[in-house]
Amino acid sequence: MKDVYGQDIENQMRQLYESFSEKDRRRYAAIEAYKLGHGGVAYIADLFGCHPDTITQGKRDLENLPADEAAGRVRKKGADARMLAKASRASSRRSKLKSRRKRLDRRSATVRSGQTLD
Repeated sequence: MKDVYGQDIENQMRQLYESFSEKDRRRYAAIEAYKLGHGGVAYIADLFGCHPDTITQGKRDLENLPADEAAGRVRKKGADARMLAKASRASSRRSKLKSRRKRLDRRSATVRSGQTLD
């Protein structure tokens, strides 16, 4: 399924997709895939750069729409990234300390055994 939409329409669809929240992106992608029928999920996943499972989840979201448990909830953009960066820095420090300790332990073990370091 190639070139279902023209290049201009595809660009507008991508811009619209990027303007939505995560939940709305899934649903929009699912609607577009429904419209195309067979092969629509793969085409839309490729067009939007999302995983086909995202579209499948969007289809489930649409089926449960009247009873939407996540109504009104939207993730804050960048909140998780800041938390991951903090965790990453902390784990990086731990990793550096751990490798330094290993290096020192190896040096002391070779000194005790009488071997020379090359």
